[in-house]
Amino acid sequence: MKKLLCIIILMTFISGQVMSQTKDDVTVPRTDNKYKPLTLKLSKDGKKYIRFLLWGQFWLTGNKNADGDFQVNPLLRRARFLTYAQISPRFLILMHLGVNSLSTKNMDPIGNRSNGPQLFMHAMWMEYAVVQKYLYIGGGLHYWNGISRITSQSTLGFMTLDNYRRAWATLGLSDQYARHLGVYAKGQAGGFAYRVAVNSPIVNSLDVSKIPGDGDFGSGWYGQTLYTGRYMYDEYKDNFKDLKRAAWSYQGYFEYQIFDKESNKLPYRAGTYLGKKKVLNVGAGFFAHPNGSVTYNLDYTVTQNNVFIYAVDVFYDTPLGTGGLTAYGAYYNFDYGPDYTLGQTYGTGNSFLIQAGYLLPKFSDKIRLQPYLAFNTAKFKAFDNGGNAIRAGVNMFLNGQHAKITLEYDSTQDQYTGDKPGRRNSVILQAQIFL
Repeated sequence: MKKLLCIIILMTFISGQVMSQTKDDVTVPRTDNKYKPLTLKLSKDGKKYIRFLLWGQFWLTGNKNADGDFQVNPLLRRARFLTYAQISPRFLILMHLGVNSLSTKNMDPIGNRSNGPQLFMHAMWMEYAVVQKYLYIGGGLHYWNGISRITSQSTLGFMTLDNYRRAWATLGLSDQYARHLGVYAKGQAGGFAYRVAVNSPIVNSLDVSKIPGDGDFGSGWYGQTLYTGRYMYDEYKDNFKDLKRAAWSYQGYFEYQIFDKESNKLPYRAGTYLGKKKVLNVGAGFFAHPNGSVTYNLDYTVTQNNVFIYAVDVFYDTPLGTGGLTAYGAYYNFDYGPDYTLGQTYGTGNSFLIQAGYLLPKFSDKIRLQPYLAFNTAKFKAFDNGGNAIRAGVNMFLNGQHAKITLEYDSTQDQYTGDKPGRRNSVILQAQIFL
């Protein structure tokens, strides 16, 4: 912990020294550090363009190992490239590529085998404006998600170190890394904004590997629920009667924006506006996948379950004095089928999240500080007792979200049945650059 704090202090000192260097007792003119979007204009008025975004997030995670020794591990949390083109007022196309969670444990010796994180397509969609502002329709591998605001949060605009994982409630179960393949519609009318989508879920969910092989559904699998509805139909429709295909899922998010209006050009929602906007949004969303999960019964039959998830949330961001206040709260209700659970991350039950941060008044031309606090609970029916997590951290902005350092402390109490486990504690230092 002391080592990580020393790193932040040292980096702050260095940044201050670099920006105040002198030569022959004459102050060197300040460099223009204002962010300028990487944009290629295709018309003189700039209405036709191609935009490029690059960002990376590097972590140093400190925690105690099984022997009680404190250790620090590096992680390339995200390395991303995104580009989109507005080729006319009616047409837009977007592509997003990247790598996630590259560590010394999953790196490949020569970088071209499949036993570790690989560069893959996160998103690719095309959009047509049917009625400007009110109705846009698009299709592809998209991020126009339902459930809650932060289910479509931008990974480069977090207030906390990272997103609340349970908000991405279908990641790896019906989608590829929180992106579905399907069609969507979006629009705004006054303060009301909406997004809805119809998608084709993935076949090979995270649960597929748990299915017993060779059609043998015995030996301890009875009574368990797995998110494998579509796979079961494709592979075993002749073995089990009345299996349904589970070929489509539906999702949507609806909100009312009371003060400043947010853009819906792209789906990525801001985690904090750093006091630059006054926003108060109230929203509700859902995800539905008929016959999405399967329960294995004692009589050698299977029962398909309708997966249904909903959430309500509120987001508030406002200037406060010469700083800025950001607050967010959300309630989630998950139904993946009877007693479903995938570790501590997903499960039938409910969860509550609240987080708040305050951008401190400006005290330096070089940095801004934003301390924050987040708390969440989870109670899945598969466990007798619920769990919770507390996260406390501080963002040091060198150039807004475009260059920041974050230090976060996380203390997690897992859900449990039987003996109560101890809390898991960790400290993470992140460096982020976004161009």
